Amino acid sequence: MPDPRVRRVRESDVHAVVHLVHRLAEYERAPEQCHLTSDQLRAALFAPSPALFGHVAEVAGEVVGFALWFLNFSTWDGVHGIYLEDLFVVPEHRGSGLGRALLTELAEECVRRGYSRLQWWVLNWNTPAIDFYKSVGAVPMDEWTVYRLTGDALTALGDSR
Repeated sequence: MPDPRVRRVRESDVHAVVHLVHRLAEYERAPEQCHLTSDQLRAALFAPSPALFGHVAEVAGEVVGFALWFLNFSTWDGVHGIYLEDLFVVPEHRGSGLGRALLTELAEECVRRGYSRLQWWVLNWNTPAIDFYKSVGAVPMDEWTVYRLTGDALTALGDSR
């Protein structure tokens, strides 16, 4: 049975989710890197054909957690999966089952749609999150290294022709 504290994000939640994204950036020791605005998130979530989806955790009418995700695709399995971009629950509500409820909702989404995986990244120093993820049966993909192109390197490669 679904947890009644978790539901799909609504347009009226956008400002609260943006605020929580900025709190997540502070927690992850990188607040200067977070530039998300309400207009950007609203456009991403509620466009005619959105590529970003989300759920929120709500307690007493207040949004206290969120999960933002999008679809990926496994060429080996031949089906989609969910990539969890961010999961965050405010510190005062951690340990209440909200993080697990958000993950459960995404896992149920995978099962309902026949998706083969639910995956995400976690910072190596974030042992509370790592312990939580392991407690639900997640396993680290240690044999892979994440690469990223941004800024000048991205522009140089994108303008190279």
